Amino acid sequence: MIPEPEHYGLFLRYHDVSTTPPVLAAELALAWADIQRHHPELPDLAAPESLIGESSSACGTELSFERLLHEAVHGIAAARDVRDTSRAGRYHNRRFLAIADELGLDHAEEPHASSGFSLVVMRPETQRRYESTIERLQRALKAHVVATAADSARSFRGPAARHGSSGGGVRVKAVCECGRNVRVVPSVLAKAPIMCGACGQPFRIPEVAGVG
Repeated sequence: MIPEPEHYGLFLRYHDVSTTPPVLAAELALAWADIQRHHPELPDLAAPESLIGESSSACGTELSFERLLHEAVHGIAAARDVRDTSRAGRYHNRRFLAIADELGLDHAEEPHASSGFSLVVMRPETQRRYESTIERLQRALKAHVVATAADSARSFRGPAARHGSSGGGVRVKAVCECGRNVRVVPSVLAKAPIMCGACGQPFRIPEVAGVG
């Protein structure tokens, strides 16, 4: 039985952590809302489910609260009309680092040659500030990983899966106006736009990628 939700701001909050992607998306939205409480200029997260399964070597490949804070830095940069990246969104400059500092993130080393100051980490006081939110999101992420693994183990996905495809559709490159790109299944992008945290524009699949 699905528990009755309680209202939390503009989002719904459940008393338990389900294994379904929609509930994980809701937990991501709640975590984002918690960041907004401390940083009101942060824009809303248009499609939290777009972060599930998304991989970006420049912004971090693992979905976590720390990754969410990283994306929030891009969101605030976009709200301030600050160009915080270059080289098609890969290189994170000192303007990115300055906003990251405001959100409680540090970069202890010299900038990376290709990604700049992208590898930021939470300070101890930042972890304490968001402790309950971090724990809740970690539970949701763990449940999602377990459910996904169990589904893969018991599901027959046909020849595409046997030959290394995702089985849920072929991922293609979608780009935004500032040049950043993500790989996404077209049917997923068709359900709702995925917004770029750097320029605020939706990712689109180039015409040549959509042919055939």
